[in-house]
Amino acid sequence: MEKFASLPAEKQTQIIDGALLAFSVSGYKKTSVSDIAAAAGISKAMVFHYFGTKKALYLYLIEFCSGIVMDAITEKFDRDVTDFFERIQMVSMIKILAMRKHPAILSFLSSILFEKDGEVQQDIQTTLAMGEGFRNQIALDGMDVSKFKDGVDPKLVLKILVRYSEGFVSELPNDAVIDPEALYKEFEECTRLLRSNLYKEEYL
Repeated sequence: MEKFASLPAEKQTQIIDGALLAFSVSGYKKTSVSDIAAAAGISKAMVFHYFGTKKALYLYLIEFCSGIVMDAITEKFDRDVTDFFERIQMVSMIKILAMRKHPAILSFLSSILFEKDGEVQQDIQTTLAMGEGFRNQIALDGMDVSKFKDGVDPKLVLKILVRYSEGFVSELPNDAVIDPEALYKEFEECTRLLRSNLYKEEYL
């Protein structure tokens, strides 16, 4: 990756955005190096020159996207916010702002949730497991559980929100570039509904 890292930032962004879009549309197996090259505005030879293999590029993109999101959350997350739903909304907005530089990030990260190709599936599962641990820590550590009605498990509420988000993106056409703002708006409505039903009345 040293050759790629030595490119000007603008050229790196062009290649990354093209590759993200290509994989988002067709998935790992069906995306050819020719597809990536065409979307990125470079030759097939340069794809191999910078990344070696299609798999290496794919795994680089997973690490790159995950790093952008996790770094932004680590930098901007306010641990003084202890309300569960306010914290979830804050983190969601941090993600959206972090993704604006690369419009296809959300589509790409969503696509890996449903990627079944054996060549990359284990790597994806490892990344997702790390992401789940990070997400649980951010959402739950230091969170005020007293606002929930008796018997409500915050971990289950978090799982519901995650499954909701996954279900939302699974229904989109493969060639769709997901609009983070539109997703956040619907997600916010979902959190408001859960809050009104799961919090004690004095916290509504």
